[in-house]
Amino acid sequence: KKEAVVSTQSTGVLYQFLNFAMIVSSALMLWKGLFVITHCESPIVVVLSGSMQPAYYRGDLLFLTNYKEPVRVGDVAVFRIKGTEYPHCTQSYKKYTKKTTGMSSF
Repeated sequence: KKEAVVSTQSTGVLYQFLNFAMIVSSALMLWKGLFVITHCESPIVVVLSGSMQPAYYRGDLLFLTNYKEPVRVGDVAVFRIKGTEYPHCTQSYKKYTKKTTGMSSF
């Protein structure tokens, strides 16, 4: 009878481990799927500061894409600075155009 109890307990532990492994692998597949669909290294980022208020608040999640579209006022740009761990987010709020070249910047 003791052997049956031990066998049942070890089977339960094995099922818990397999369940956890399935959850982790599903999350990884979802993340990689978002990577492929959005063409973006970090398809979801968290706003870490209040610099984009009132549009986005600290703790908000931003869903990003990296399609070849022109930048518009209000778009969010995400970039990495060498030596930093986290990507930085900023929102374009004004468009500047050089009169001499016609080049636009935000």
